[in-house]
Amino acid sequence: MSSSHCPAILIAAPASGQGKTTIASALARLHTRQGRKVRVFKCGPDFLDPYWHTLASGAPVYQMDLWMTGEADCRARLSQAATQADLIIVEGVMGLFDGEPSAADLAQRFGLHVLAVVDASAMAGTFGALAFGLQNYRAHMPWAGVLANRVASERHAGMLERSVREPAQWMGAVMRNAAMTLPERHLGLTVASEVGDALQRLDAAADALATTPLGQMTLQDLQRWRVEFNPAEDARTVVPVPGLQGKTIAVARDAAFCFIYAANLDCLRALGAELVFFSPLADAALPACDAVWIPGGYPELHAQTIAANTALRASLAAHIQAGKPVWAECGGMMALFDTLVTVDGQHHAQWGLLRGVVTMQKRLAALGPQQLRLPSGTLRGHTFHYSTTDTPLEASLRTARPDADPMPDAGEALWVQGSVRASYFHAWFPSCPEAVVELFSPPAKVELAA
Repeated sequence: MSSSHCPAILIAAPASGQGKTTIASALARLHTRQGRKVRVFKCGPDFLDPYWHTLASGAPVYQMDLWMTGEADCRARLSQAATQADLIIVEGVMGLFDGEPSAADLAQRFGLHVLAVVDASAMAGTFGALAFGLQNYRAHMPWAGVLANRVASERHAGMLERSVREPAQWMGAVMRNAAMTLPERHLGLTVASEVGDALQRLDAAADALATTPLGQMTLQDLQRWRVEFNPAEDARTVVPVPGLQGKTIAVARDAAFCFIYAANLDCLRALGAELVFFSPLADAALPACDAVWIPGGYPELHAQTIAANTALRASLAAHIQAGKPVWAECGGMMALFDTLVTVDGQHHAQWGLLRGVVTMQKRLAALGPQQLRLPSGTLRGHTFHYSTTDTPLEASLRTARPDADPMPDAGEALWVQGSVRASYFHAWFPSCPEAVVELFSPPAKVELAA
């Protein structure tokens, strides 16, 4: 297989909340406006940042994680992107060295040059020390430079620039500007499609970046960050058995249920499934289908609307009564229970298809990578939720952390009732297509075939 090459940078930071997503999206928007092809990827299991990257670049955005998606998948996607793009941007996760594997691990594995974004609003000379530490904490880290974010004034920017040991690594300063702030809520950034002036915010950020050394780089300048990518020979780009051939899967997709990996949709199609989409907020019935997927999202923000759509609830109940599969992840699972209690103590009746009460919490209830071992194979994914569930249902299985065995009272429960499978676990479908076939097949049929 021949290799491909392309300028590629990983936008990192010393911690969460420094403005990585804003800068990554601004850089993508800036080059896209100039007619260049930009491909953006997100490090880690994140659903929300990719909405902004997609809007900025005009291209699909996929996740990269050396554990969840796997090195071969990452390599194949980077190699393919390098044949199509003028610039590859990977947004890191948390701080540069946080997590196992970390964004730094990804950068070193593939030779991605690291651009550090630092919120400099409350520092001056320490900015240079922080940049030096990020660059030199680990040997042989490919380095692009450092960008100061949320800077107060030109005088402040000058102080920051003078603190950087190597002048060539100064990528500029972006001033504090409310017009380019990306709105947030409890699970992270607000989905771009819900923000009426989302593109204007990205344009404002791109305009601000255009005044910096980073933003003024030409295609020729970008070649200093060129990386050669060799396609992975063992990448599983084709699913070996189209186990869902002839099946139609209805996927919930609207403001309440929007946590969907693009790779998961690709996987279902590769397995032979036809996908149709519906809105539990607006539609009165399921489309004609053989199985249903209700992904995660924000049911707590739409609890009244969900409760009021009794027609959709009846259609879903009929689907379940007919023994047709339902896979419900996190927010999708929450809507299946009897009651959802919001943070302010309001009780909202939900679909009542599973017995139990879901209660929103002010703090995270669970976070981290998880794997679900089904009879047909092990799915990798993650958990991230602010609610807890009180249910008389017995867990059929439980997830485990990477390289760990499931414990009776640890990990996320997989609840199985009739043809419904539900869990807080968010699955990365390409990690085990055989298990995906199991999830979207009637339970009795899978058991008989086992």
